[in-house]
Amino acid sequence: MRIPLLYAVAARGGVHLSTSEIAERCVDLLREVGLERKAKRLPRELTQVEMRKLELARAMAAEPKLLIADESMAGLTHSEIEEILTLLNRLNEQGVTIILIEHIMRAVMSFSQRLVVLVSGRKIADGDPNEVMRDPEVERAYLGQ
Repeated sequence: MRIPLLYAVAARGGVHLSTSEIAERCVDLLREVGLERKAKRLPRELTQVEMRKLELARAMAAEPKLLIADESMAGLTHSEIEEILTLLNRLNEQGVTIILIEHIMRAVMSFSQRLVVLVSGRKIADGDPNEVMRDPEVERAYLGQ
């Protein structure tokens, strides 16, 4: 998390964070994602869901306006997916626009305000998630004929 704080944030506005400000911001980011008690651990010592949370904290260190979350829930359990969705919703409420690329439809449907469906790189549907899921072309593409 120190790298985005040192380079991305500083480059944006000529801001130079002190060592103590960087350390404080790292603690804040870890707290935001629920990892404050793991601050002294190496990434390889974290569980799968904790690694995903750490990845989100790293991304947020750069203070983005847009975050692309690509398969951020793959391989997680139902409850772990809920944890990641809670974090993504919180970030969205804080003003971060999130593009969610995901195959876990339960997560997609609970998170999305707009759904775009691609098949082989071609957009076949775009709009309200419930309407898109009822689109005959989407049904054919994902459920077969």
